[in-house]
Amino acid sequence: MNIHAVVLGGGLAGMLAASALTGFADQVTIIERDRLPDGPLERRGIPQAGHTHVLIAGGAHAIDQLLPGTINTLIAHGAQRIGLPSRFLALASRGWLRRFDEAQFLISCSRALLDWVVREKVLRDKKIAVREGTEAIGLLGDAQRITGARLRDRDTGAIDHLNADLVIDATGNTSRAPRWLADLGLPAVTEEKIDPDIFYATRFYRAPEGARHNFPEINIASDPTVSPLLQAGVLLPIEDHRWIVTLVGPRSAKPPVDDEGFARFARDLRHPVIADLIAHAEPLTAPQQYRIPGNRRRHYERIKPWPTGFVVLGDAACTVNPVYGHGMAIAARGALALRSGLRHNGIHRGGPIIQRAVARQADLAWAMATSQDLRYPNTIGPRPGRLAGLRQAFLDRLSWAATGRPAVAAAQFDVYTLSASPLRLLAPRVLLGALLGPGRPALTEPPLTSEEWRICRG
Repeated sequence: MNIHAVVLGGGLAGMLAASALTGFADQVTIIERDRLPDGPLERRGIPQAGHTHVLIAGGAHAIDQLLPGTINTLIAHGAQRIGLPSRFLALASRGWLRRFDEAQFLISCSRALLDWVVREKVLRDKKIAVREGTEAIGLLGDAQRITGARLRDRDTGAIDHLNADLVIDATGNTSRAPRWLADLGLPAVTEEKIDPDIFYATRFYRAPEGARHNFPEINIASDPTVSPLLQAGVLLPIEDHRWIVTLVGPRSAKPPVDDEGFARFARDLRHPVIADLIAHAEPLTAPQQYRIPGNRRRHYERIKPWPTGFVVLGDAACTVNPVYGHGMAIAARGALALRSGLRHNGIHRGGPIIQRAVARQADLAWAMATSQDLRYPNTIGPRPGRLAGLRQAFLDRLSWAATGRPAVAAAQFDVYTLSASPLRLLAPRVLLGALLGPGRPALTEPPLTSEEWRICRG
């Protein structure tokens, strides 16, 4: 019997899902609304693609398990491996984090490069085909089993039915799966929304001479203990000797998109180092603004009975505030959970079990993003209770100790990069470090090297 799987959406989550399916299906068809570019180019279907993206270690390892060699290929094309915290300068609530030896890492590059490298690797598999310029408009089957998808050609408007043994929804945060499932008689999906109502403004720069190799990431975090406004900035080295600079602010104080306003907003952050650096760098683009959709989670795993033959993953199931850099890792780990679930349960019986496994991959990232966002009074969402406040006080204490203690910093980065469970923070050495504090005076200036300071001062 010929086994056919259909993936709705040809972005990162969809491509990784297609790769996960090849060990269990004879044919995999990706349905994509756009025309996919032939190279590392942005496309309309990913409006946030021109802004900062990072692939944290937990996501990088997942992608390499699905597509071995992907991270090395990205680095060969200029993507940067940012050691945490050796090449990561972060201003936390009580000072700058010191540059300890690398404990974890993240990969920084343009979203266009990442998507292209993954897409090229995935589409080498002859089992996988892409139908471009086609959108899903519904599901086939009934409340017990999904048997395919209803499609529409975006050029001609022609409607088509495509049968499948398994359908994956990877259509992103605009997914219409709640309506499709309701049309089949299934219960409404429970949805959580926690929205800090913030905006990005992003600009690309040519890195100055001397800053084109191994320059650190600069991350100026917002501090809810000092200001009720979530305002932050990041400077990230990426391929082609470029910097991508993203500024973040609330609706009431959006980062401007004119030259002077962008530079002024960067200078008004908790430290002016990003403003000093971009003052001596060549702008390559005008600033672009993007409304961050906030945190939204659709609990498909709670729908009972869940129909066989259908799985929702990536942003279609869980979108987290991209300020924290977890979105692509959730998609990658969800695809890995899909592969594991198919291996253990088969393509015809694994739907409900796989949906629960995919949901678990988002739990930690969701908790980290929403707990931080809810510290700001303008965030729209249910306020945390007393227990959450005690937990946050403990995390604040850890962050303070991490500025001076490598063991505490390493534990924090293990959890942040989704490389370890939160229980890692309860290790005796970490708890002792939190109790003792950083043991050193707070750094009020970023720990740049003398050469990096020279670049900063022009």
